[in-house]
Amino acid sequence: HSDARHVDWVKSYLNIWSELQAYIKEHHTTGLTWSKTGPVASPMSMRSVLTSGSCLSPPPPPPPPPPGPPPIFDTETIKDEGTASRSALFAQLNQGEAITKGLRHVSDDQKTHKNPSLRAQCPSVRSPTKSHTPSPTSPKNSPQQSHAPVLELEGKKWRVEYQEDKNDLVINNTELKQVAYIFKCNKSTLQIKGKINSITIDNCKKFGLVFDNVVGIVEVINSRDIEIQVMGKVPTISINKTEGCHIYLSEESLDCEIVSAKSSEMNILIPQDGDYKEFPVPEQFKTAWDGSKLVTEPAEIVG
Repeated sequence: HSDARHVDWVKSYLNIWSELQAYIKEHHTTGLTWSKTGPVASPMSMRSVLTSGSCLSPPPPPPPPPPGPPPIFDTETIKDEGTASRSALFAQLNQGEAITKGLRHVSDDQKTHKNPSLRAQCPSVRSPTKSHTPSPTSPKNSPQQSHAPVLELEGKKWRVEYQEDKNDLVINNTELKQVAYIFKCNKSTLQIKGKINSITIDNCKKFGLVFDNVVGIVEVINSRDIEIQVMGKVPTISINKTEGCHIYLSEESLDCEIVSAKSSEMNILIPQDGDYKEFPVPEQFKTAWDGSKLVTEPAEIVG
């Protein structure tokens, strides 16, 4: 070790045991002995010592608190074990120099304070921890909250909400400034007559929409299995986060732009010879760099 104070301290500490061993070997090879030839204390001297000590000693401390309950273990067994341990210790001390014969010599490369690599190899001992096992809990079936169906005009907004298994929903007397918002309708069909500004279908399943004319946009958001039929004209249809959407266009709405994002199973049906022909909307694309910009086009899957 580079610190001289530590080295001196270790040497002094080890020297204590060497001197203790030499002292025991010289004076107490057979254990502690008492002098048999020393003077015997007379009763008068003992009384004087006790009297002088009582005059000089401070007042006694207060009595200790009452003892606790008796221990549950056997004190006699512990006394016997303690006596046996002390006897074994004195027997080892009486060996003198032979006490060190059972020790194994440790070289410098085996000492952790002189070999840093040994310190890195010593694993840290962790106290055992009790693993926490969560108690099984029974799943709670929260009752599904039911809402009253809504079909009403609120200001300039037509609200169509929570309709279930209704195939005869109709909105008449529409105006150009009005909008329609359709929310959480299931297994239902709505017809909007006249001309309206915009239509939004949000969170619906298995829902059908038939409308005449829209001057703005028709949006489908977070829905599934939607069918839309355009009887007149619409400039834009937007499909976002929707699985399954079929759009039936009229002859007047063939120039409609359809914008889709994060959606699948989309099909556009075009009128031909009194019937409809189905065209799928691409869902997979490829993008390439043409030297000046990115070019994205539908990816054709060759089967």
